[in-house]
Amino acid sequence: MKVLLDTDILLDVALRRAEFFEDSAAVLHWAESEPGQAAVAWHSLSNISYLLRPDARPFIHDLLEFVVIPTTGTNSAQQALRFPMKDFEDALQAAAALSFGAAYVVTRNMAHYRKSPVPGISPGEFARKVAE
Repeated sequence: MKVLLDTDILLDVALRRAEFFEDSAAVLHWAESEPGQAAVAWHSLSNISYLLRPDARPFIHDLLEFVVIPTTGTNSAQQALRFPMKDFEDALQAAAALSFGAAYVVTRNMAHYRKSPVPGISPGEFARKVAE
């Protein structure tokens, strides 16, 4: 099953956010065990880099060993503008998920993906789904 990992999932692990770490780490563990089945949007890398200062490169280097960066560009950005989603950054995530052929966007921001063409799924729910 292909999924796109929202930036919040990556940050939960990189920053070891206590409240969210366990479920998000389970998702990344699954992704690592299923190389090529998880993707992250290109712009997530710059967001992570900015938020993990001074140097996010080791985290990003390790991440790119098992995730895919979907091909996106002008058409995907224009597509994202047409999605009935309030947050444009989330719409860009959804466009990347479509480009990748993802079944879900794994995210903690479920409300942001209610009108997404690719449904959101929480990290806990996703972890339970792949454990079945």
